[in-house]
Amino acid sequence: MSKVALIDADMLCYRIGFACDNETASVATNTMNNFLIELITELNITEWELFLTGKGNFRDQIAVTVPYKGNRVGKPKPVHIETLRQYLMDEWDANLAEGQEADDAIAIRATELGDDSIIVSLDKDFDQVQGWHYNFVKKDLYYITAEEGLLNFYMQFLTGDRIDNIVGVKGIGPVKAHKILTDCGRLGSDLWATVVEHLGEERALENGRLLYLRRKEGEIWNPPSVESSAEQGIHGQNPDTSSSSEQHSEQRSPAIQ
Repeated sequence: MSKVALIDADMLCYRIGFACDNETASVATNTMNNFLIELITELNITEWELFLTGKGNFRDQIAVTVPYKGNRVGKPKPVHIETLRQYLMDEWDANLAEGQEADDAIAIRATELGDDSIIVSLDKDFDQVQGWHYNFVKKDLYYITAEEGLLNFYMQFLTGDRIDNIVGVKGIGPVKAHKILTDCGRLGSDLWATVVEHLGEERALENGRLLYLRRKEGEIWNPPSVESSAEQGIHGQNPDTSSSSEQHSEQRSPAIQ
C-alpha cells in the first residue's frame, strides 16, 4: 500500500508566504503549487492530504499560566497568507481544522493510518507521534517509535515551547531534559512523577494538555494513574517496544513503498 503524506499546510503558508512577500499573489500561489509537486515527486507518493488550522482552539481555555501563543499577538503575517490558504482549499482540497489545530488533525489521521502515513512538517512537536516523519528541508525520512514519542512528549513539559508560549522549567533545555527523564525510568508513570517534581502537579497538567496532540477527536490529555494497569503510554497504552518498532528506529531515508 502506498503511504499517505499528511502535510502541514500551515507551515507552508508561512514559509512560502514570507518568501513571496515582495511578489504578486499569482507568484505566491505558483510557488506553492510548484513546491507541492516537487514534494510529491520527492516522496514518490500518489496520495496526500493537506491540513490547515481554522477558527477556535481548545487550548485557549486550558492555558492559565500565560496565554497560549500570546507571544504571537501583533506579529506580522505573510502578505499573501489568506490567498495561499484559500488556494490550498480550492485547488488542493486542504482540510480545515476547527476548534483545534491542524497539528491535532494530522496526529489523529496519522494514528488512524499508522505506518501507512508520513507526517510532512518541520515542527518537532510531531515527534511525540509514532510513525513516519519527513523533514522537507533536510530531506530526512525517519521513524518515531511509541517509546521515543513518549519521551519526546515529556521532554517538552520541562523545556516548554517558546513558539507556542508554553512555559517550561528555567534552566532546562533539551539535553538536560533528556538526561533527567531517561534517568527516571521509561514508564509513563515515572515520567509523569518526574515532571511533577519539577513543575508541580497543576503546571504539569496544564503543560501536558497544551502540548499533547490529539489522537482522536475531542480528546483531552490526562496523566497516567500510578494505580492504573494501563498507565504507561502517552494516552493510556504501553509504548510499543516490539522488535518491529526497534527496527524502524534504525531506519533513515529508506525508499518509500
